[in-house]
Amino acid sequence: MANFAEKTERCAGDRLTKVAENVYKLVVRFPFGMRAVNCYLFKGEKGYTVVDTGDYHEGAMNTWEALLEPGFPLEKLVLTHAHPDHLGLAKWLKEQYHVPIFMSDLSWQVVQETKARFTASHDKYDHILQKHGGPALPKRNYAREIPKYDFEPDGLFTNREMIFLGDDEYETIWTPGHAPDHFCFYNREKKIMVLGDHVLKDLSPIVAAWSEKDENPLQDYFDSLDRIKDLPANVALPGHGGLIGDVKERAESIRMRHEHRLDQILESLETGRKTAAQICREVYGDVGIKKFFSPFMATVTRCIYLESAGKISSEMVGGNIFYFIR
Repeated sequence: MANFAEKTERCAGDRLTKVAENVYKLVVRFPFGMRAVNCYLFKGEKGYTVVDTGDYHEGAMNTWEALLEPGFPLEKLVLTHAHPDHLGLAKWLKEQYHVPIFMSDLSWQVVQETKARFTASHDKYDHILQKHGGPALPKRNYAREIPKYDFEPDGLFTNREMIFLGDDEYETIWTPGHAPDHFCFYNREKKIMVLGDHVLKDLSPIVAAWSEKDENPLQDYFDSLDRIKDLPANVALPGHGGLIGDVKERAESIRMRHEHRLDQILESLETGRKTAAQICREVYGDVGIKKFFSPFMATVTRCIYLESAGKISSEMVGGNIFYFIR
């Protein structure tokens, strides 16, 4: 690998942003969803370890193709969680560049479940939305979604294992909330933390009940924030947006925002029982159908949390769940 150092520096100057010694950020863009994902490349003697991929789209592929010219050394791909904007190009990278894929055992379960649902043309969100008073989702082209999940990993990791990103060891830290299979990676010596979507600089990550298995995602999220916020981090690498200077401060800010929304839900229910959709419209206003999904799912999650805390109750009436103050 005689030209490795030279190629690294040239590519860093052209397309990558150096965020730490031997660590680079690549912003991969696509015209839907979050519209961009931060992917990270960790330089090692065997090549780069890539963390996350961007979603399955021609523009995202072009970004990778511009970087991965012949001879660019890749060692492996590691995934933080199984949301499509983070693993959408995993299969493509594996097939095009022969990159082995490593993910958590929990993410592998999600991949298999998601592929089975899409093969059966079943959307897991429909039932959740409708029983909480939300609108039916538009029909989706499931055939376009299947390729994102149609792969097998080359290795699995579990919670509190040590894995190599480049030549440095990182601890895998299970941080459910945004996703039940979400993991952060932490290097204690260099104080570098890969955050994925767990903590973002300018946005509060959506915390949603993605399926009936998610019993109390917001409580999971609060517990996960506590799990990482006191770990000293000189470099904190989120999956979207800018780098984070103070993880603890940002984590506490996100929690305070959730607490504010929880108070708003309680205020809304002072005037009577309501569905999560009705509460959402009162709290967030008329955001329009295209932007309704995220605040609505967050409202459902917060209602579940408040009920688990004994502050509100729920009742099924006419196929809809209504919440009310005890």
